[in-house]
Amino acid sequence: MIPNMYKIAGELTSTVFHVAARALATQGLSIFGDHQDVMAVRQTGFALLASCSPQEAHDMAAVAEMATLRSRVPFLHFFDGFRTSHELNTVEMLSDDDLRALVPKELVREHRRRALDPEHPFIRGTAQNPDVYFQARESANPFYQAVPGIVARAMDDFAARTGRRYDLVEYTGAPDADRVIVLMGSAVHTARATAAYLNAHGQKVGVVNVRLYRPLPTAELLAAIPATAQHVAVLDRTKEPGAGGEPLFLDVVTALGEAYAAGTRATMPKVHGGRYGLGSKDVTPAMLVGVFDELRADQPRPRFTVGIDDDVTHLSVSYDADLDIEDPQTRRAVFYGIGSDGTVGANKNTIKILGADDDRYAQGYFVYDSKKSGSRTTSHLRFGPKPIDAPYLVAKADFIGIHHWSILENVDTLTFARRGTVLLLNSPYGTEEVWDRLPQPMQEKILAKDIEVYVIDATAVARSAGMGNRTNTVLQACYFAISGVLPREESIKRIKDSITKTYLRKGEEVVKKNHAAVDMAVEHLHKVTTPGRVTSTHGLRNPIPADAPEFVRTVTSVMMADLGDTLPVSALPVDGTYPSGTTQYEKRNVSEIVAEWDPETCIQCGNCSIVCPHGVIRSKFYAPELLENAPAGFRSAELAAAGLPDTRYTLQVFAEDCTGCGLCTEACPVSPLGQPHRKAINLSPVLGRLEQEKENIEFFETLPQNNRTRVDFGTVRGTQFLEPLFEFSGACSGCGETPYIKLLTQLFGDRATVANATGCSSIYGGNLPTTPWSKNAEGRGPAWSNSLFEDNAEFGLGLRLAADVHTAQARKMTGELREQAGPELIDALLDAPQFSESDFAAQRARVDLLKTRLDELEADGLDEYHQEKVNNLRSVVDHLIRRSVWIVGGDGWAFDIGSGGLDHVLASGRNVNILVLDTEVYSNTGGQASKASPLGAVAKFATAGKVTQSKDLAMQAIAYGNVYVARVAMGADPQQTLRAFREAEAYDGPSLILAYSHCIAHGIDMRKGLDQQYLAVNTGHWPLIRYNPVIRDEGGNPFLLDSPRPRIPLRDYRAKELRFRMLQKADPAEAERLLALGQEAASRRWQSYEELATRGADEFAADARKGL
Repeated sequence: MIPNMYKIAGELTSTVFHVAARALATQGLSIFGDHQDVMAVRQTGFALLASCSPQEAHDMAAVAEMATLRSRVPFLHFFDGFRTSHELNTVEMLSDDDLRALVPKELVREHRRRALDPEHPFIRGTAQNPDVYFQARESANPFYQAVPGIVARAMDDFAARTGRRYDLVEYTGAPDADRVIVLMGSAVHTARATAAYLNAHGQKVGVVNVRLYRPLPTAELLAAIPATAQHVAVLDRTKEPGAGGEPLFLDVVTALGEAYAAGTRATMPKVHGGRYGLGSKDVTPAMLVGVFDELRADQPRPRFTVGIDDDVTHLSVSYDADLDIEDPQTRRAVFYGIGSDGTVGANKNTIKILGADDDRYAQGYFVYDSKKSGSRTTSHLRFGPKPIDAPYLVAKADFIGIHHWSILENVDTLTFARRGTVLLLNSPYGTEEVWDRLPQPMQEKILAKDIEVYVIDATAVARSAGMGNRTNTVLQACYFAISGVLPREESIKRIKDSITKTYLRKGEEVVKKNHAAVDMAVEHLHKVTTPGRVTSTHGLRNPIPADAPEFVRTVTSVMMADLGDTLPVSALPVDGTYPSGTTQYEKRNVSEIVAEWDPETCIQCGNCSIVCPHGVIRSKFYAPELLENAPAGFRSAELAAAGLPDTRYTLQVFAEDCTGCGLCTEACPVSPLGQPHRKAINLSPVLGRLEQEKENIEFFETLPQNNRTRVDFGTVRGTQFLEPLFEFSGACSGCGETPYIKLLTQLFGDRATVANATGCSSIYGGNLPTTPWSKNAEGRGPAWSNSLFEDNAEFGLGLRLAADVHTAQARKMTGELREQAGPELIDALLDAPQFSESDFAAQRARVDLLKTRLDELEADGLDEYHQEKVNNLRSVVDHLIRRSVWIVGGDGWAFDIGSGGLDHVLASGRNVNILVLDTEVYSNTGGQASKASPLGAVAKFATAGKVTQSKDLAMQAIAYGNVYVARVAMGADPQQTLRAFREAEAYDGPSLILAYSHCIAHGIDMRKGLDQQYLAVNTGHWPLIRYNPVIRDEGGNPFLLDSPRPRIPLRDYRAKELRFRMLQKADPAEAERLLALGQEAASRRWQSYEELATRGADEFAADARKGL
């Protein structure tokens, strides 16, 4: 985008980009907010206009449009990502009439006249030579010089129309301030409130808000800084390593220095540069008091940070974190939930309900990490009689709601409590039992702060109302009933009205169930009488074992406890390198129902394990004597396998990591006699059996991992004895992508290198605090890295090229030491096949022997020349074991953003394996249409149904002739999926696997995801194919059609997915038209595939690499 911005500005094309400013991927990716991306484009020629709140973002959007049309300079209007973009607040909206009055029509027409038009042709975008380029570049100066005046005029016009006044630079505070903070963005409101608090307590401070940042209005900036200011702290929400200071700081220093040098300013204050708020780090009044205090120190730091503990370069300023300056009339509430449980949605409705009153203002902000579901969410709500300008988290809450019992067992949920706080618990325990179940620290705080406690078994109420586990409506009703923000009867009516508005499109029955849940909530809500003393003896649950690695104990555990803000700089890896396999310590306990194995019914097929999205179902076979020390409740069965008599089998569910998605139950092919609704694995409540399961898991992990050379890699059953090296991820419950990744790691994980495109798979695969990519007992496992969204294919190719170079170096160096290390060993190392698991085991043994020989050579003494050779060989010797390079990403990457790079890699002929997790939509960013989205599907950017066919990436790759290609769907044919993975990895060249992945974005019951995969295949929507160039080289047809001729109408598949049903409701005629076209397209594709499957080998492109 940056090169385009240079062009847009250079051609003086009126433009506005409205940007939620966000952090850049550096040592790690951050989806959260700061000004790094904005500051990276300040040199492009775009004007930069900043907003500080949702209201200002709304208003400045209009001002930017007005100014760009009048000035011809393009504008980037920015506001803080998440803190402003995702905050709910009371906003006065502009009407269409307002916009028409504010934007002059003649300027719109002038803009249109500058467009390319063959009726009035001209040339734009020439290549200029040294004789004129410089002069032409300077010719735009007057346009930029005019911008501040034009923006000021636009602001005046806006104020005349709306009554809301803004200026280019705004000063708030004491007119004779001795200390001033200069900054931009949402923290301006926090700084203003802080300054008002300090001035009310006898200090003289002020705040300068730079609203127009480019072109910098220097005169207005200088006028805004009081002449009495002795110290100015310029706060930048960005970091520029190696620079003399951050951008706004340098601009302020330049403006003041030049004015002082020119004699137009009589005083020159000391200017200090500070960094704050990177990656959405909260910015509180306490922190800004710390900055003001720093400015009156004897020797204020010239450069500083605030909000962190910098124990490395010692730049951080100290502050009193307990300071609270909020208006006592503002009611504050904090709600703890779990991702996808409806808590955030219910609180958004609460904001809308309360914010609808003219005499009440409302604000909501929601804190959550990047996990797809199952992570903790914290909702911060404020209500009051005055406008709420508090763009920071609630520090002291009047009300705290804990919507899942497991949350209070893991984190200190009363951090936000003050004296008299009301606490609501969603508890499986009643009023008589709940007190003794609370952790000791929680009981102590309840007593010390005189906290009122209420309980409700919201899960039981929701189920009684026919809503399953959806407790959000129940708990929302409880909040209104307890908090008193509205009279009870009025609040119940408003909740029901909101439910009707929200859920009516889902049918009257859904509305009735939610209404019933509201009524039942009030009936089942009870106040707890505390005994006045601490009775609990247990603390917060610490899932980290004592033998965990030090980093996990000292850093990961702190992040897991929601205390990552307290970690000092020295605790964190400087280059973003983190240990793998840390999800094993998290034990999230996000589901009240989890899978349970029935050994009497099980046929040991492995179907449940292979489809498990979170890797919680493991199987082992072992000698019966190993059961000697098994817990009493440990389950096992006789192994059903020829050639292995007197062997036991166990299928163990890791209950604390199970999300209760139910895919295992759906995949199970057997039921007990006379019980058709039960399977060999079923979902059942975890309460009451968790401790037993934990004992079982602990014992199960002591059983030896099955020898990979004794396992049948060619069957689903056999592969499920292989240890998954991708486990317990934060993917959505029932995710359709993760089973493919898990299978990849089971088959090849101990020698895999993975390049992962940004998207769902990189977020649930590489999001802190814990990561699911793991390693085996020998310390081997996938080496994983994420570069960017757009360059993943090229990044993966680079990994392949680097591995090939290292392998060539290792082979050359090994050959050079043939005589010293032993000819027989060296010849075997260089000539050994590496295809089967036995091959790899034998090669590892040879590499270990070579390392031993090198140790012996060193012990005998080497001259400098040979010592250098040994040292060099040691650094690459492990590359003598064939590396498996995988490039993983979604369809948004493979079909769209990274399409060109992917095509380049496919054409390279290099041995890379590409796995496309195809959800047919941009899942990670919220459901936008991609080129993989099917005809007729409703998605963002295709709200009226997508009217183009999905791209056939498989045929595009097949056209090269030397690319292995497969389309797979594990839910339809797991054996074909397994075969494709093994063939792709064994193929010496590029391979592409397109894996159908059901997704919540499809609008399905995720428990039925496997059924949808089956329908996708058997309606012809997703034919299963394999194209294997090896078969062509052997004289056979390389195109293999693995699925049967479609026998189910496409309508049956689409009828079960909301992405298609939405169009059926909105526009039935268009839905029918697109359905018919979709059916025709599916039939045509099947016919073309069927024809390809009958061709001769010579009718396919040959692999030109052969014979080289």
